[in-house]
Amino acid sequence: MIYAYIDKLVQKAKEAELIEAADVIYVRNQVIQLFKLEAFPEESAVEKLSDDLSIHDVIDWLVSYATDQAIIENLLDMKDIFAANLMNCFVARPSAVRETFYDKYKQAPTAATAYFYQLSKNSNYIQMNRIKNNISYKIDTAYGVMDITINLSKPEKDPEEIKRERAMKKDVHYPKCLLCKENEGYAGRIGHPARSNHRIIPIELAGETWNLQYSPYVYYNEHSIVFSDEHRDMKIDRQAFERLLHFTEKFPHYFIGSNADLPIVGGSILSHDHYQGGCYEFAMTRAEDSFQFPLNNFPDVTASVLKWPMSVIRLRGKSSIELVNAGELILKSWRCYSDKAAHIHAFTEAVPHNTITPIARVRNGSFELDLVLRNNRTTAEHPLGIFHPHADVHHIKKENIGLIEVMGLAVLPPRLKEELGEITKLLLGKENTVKDYHQQWADAIVQEYGIISTVSEAEQIVKKELGKKFVRVLEDAGVFKEKQSFQRFLDILN
Repeated sequence: MIYAYIDKLVQKAKEAELIEAADVIYVRNQVIQLFKLEAFPEESAVEKLSDDLSIHDVIDWLVSYATDQAIIENLLDMKDIFAANLMNCFVARPSAVRETFYDKYKQAPTAATAYFYQLSKNSNYIQMNRIKNNISYKIDTAYGVMDITINLSKPEKDPEEIKRERAMKKDVHYPKCLLCKENEGYAGRIGHPARSNHRIIPIELAGETWNLQYSPYVYYNEHSIVFSDEHRDMKIDRQAFERLLHFTEKFPHYFIGSNADLPIVGGSILSHDHYQGGCYEFAMTRAEDSFQFPLNNFPDVTASVLKWPMSVIRLRGKSSIELVNAGELILKSWRCYSDKAAHIHAFTEAVPHNTITPIARVRNGSFELDLVLRNNRTTAEHPLGIFHPHADVHHIKKENIGLIEVMGLAVLPPRLKEELGEITKLLLGKENTVKDYHQQWADAIVQEYGIISTVSEAEQIVKKELGKKFVRVLEDAGVFKEKQSFQRFLDILN
């Protein structure tokens, strides 16, 4: 069946407009070379295969075949490298992709991003078959409807692969990180993901070259990454605000935001300046104003504090420059702000603790800039961070609260799939193996709801209570727990 599946891949690639009719013989010959085949039959039996197969389904079958035939080692990274090389036979060169992107941009920014997003999915760069394994749902909270995702899209590596990965990391430093532009077309290796089928789009932001790509494991619609052409550390400053708002001018249908630039409150990659964006409305976007406050030097800017579990200032205005200026004032003020009553210290000796997670968008003809105040100070009581998920919620979420979580989308560890199932059994009065670290929470759920008779109702209760825990996670990360302490900071802005 190998020939049938190769033919099916060529057929699907043509339907997806990755290739044209004139390319068929060429790309087929490229593919058979990867499988160490010397010829291709006149009849491939492709008609025996279902039309419902996607490109991703066909790729999965072909990679399994390559493993079974010992064409490649049965290691996750080697299989990913082979799959990327396979699809690279069908993906246009970077110059052609960029030309098409900007031709479509002349029609509309939405046309350009729709083309590039579809290309990234069709090329199997975005791992759609893995992403569909994620458990995702929405849940009502006191702050609006939030998103919950249990991340099941990244397969676990076996011990041998982990051992080899550690050895490789000592010797190879190219590309410098997972975001560098040198990843475009890079085959990959043990410990560094395959990128043969990867394409990026250079864009100009505030006088600098940046690059647009999509996340291989998208958590929301058109989950994009915008990264600096230069490998340099993350930095939140005036220029960052300028770039974010400039991006929304170029792509007004996208939001864009940045992780904070300090450990604990920052993202997983602080070594390369980058942002995340996409075409999605998060719960925080829909959050209402808790109250407005004046910015005396910026009468054309509307400033408010959001009704949100974290400490968020929203700036609105017609002028992006005015928002940048107002944002810079707030950032500089916050960087050096301390309030012992609120447990906020700007510095420990010379080590800074205060920073901001910024998010920009265009809405109803105005620019918006959300500034989420962050602090990464630790104490003996809270060694992972005072404004970080506290120990009593670590059974749900212990990792950093990055940009995506800040906006109201929980990215939770894969262990919860099974663990929440055991809590559901407890709620149904069935035999279970609830983990010790969940037991107090699980018992409290049973005490509140009693024994439930139907599986669907029990599952819904567990989801609801999980949503409450995620809200607690965000509340822990909020630097101001009450309006009075927030107001003390706002007062210094004028």
